[in-house]
Amino acid sequence: MAKTKEQKQSTLDKLKQGLSEQKSAVFVDFSNVDSKALFQLRKDLKAEDCNITVVKKTVLKKALNVLNKKDLAKKIDEVKGQLALVVGFSDEVAPSRICFNAQKENEEIKLLGGILNDEYQTQETILTLAQLPSKQALLGQLVGSLNAPIAGFVHALKGNLSNLVCVMSEIQKVK
Repeated sequence: MAKTKEQKQSTLDKLKQGLSEQKSAVFVDFSNVDSKALFQLRKDLKAEDCNITVVKKTVLKKALNVLNKKDLAKKIDEVKGQLALVVGFSDEVAPSRICFNAQKENEEIKLLGGILNDEYQTQETILTLAQLPSKQALLGQLVGSLNAPIAGFVHALKGNLSNLVCVMSEIQKVK
């Protein structure tokens, strides 16, 4: 059944809103993917404040043109296959990481490219981005790196004190 003009406009408005609020977006080819895998992907994305939308390329290009992202709209023609748009609202890496993990489990899911910082990113860039640790893991590594010199300094000071105690203990045994 064909969509009414109001339904098409509503879809376009939702797409424009998602694209204007996104931190990153990933294009996924989902042809030949069974519904169970697609629902699991949707569930995983929702847990990370991401959204997946199956969209026609013409509608996506129209939304990008309305948002004055004409260079991105031109790149949509290069994307092959059925298109699902995965949009991340809180973390730049989350959409690509989740889709990459889903691709490992189901070979029919294919990452095609994406948008980051309002620039088109190739499939290779998205795959590289997907293999980065999460934001929380990177922050943990940063804190550990900042803490390491301080911990080493404390250990060195503690070593001098313990060596002093050992020397004093040996002197006391001699007397």
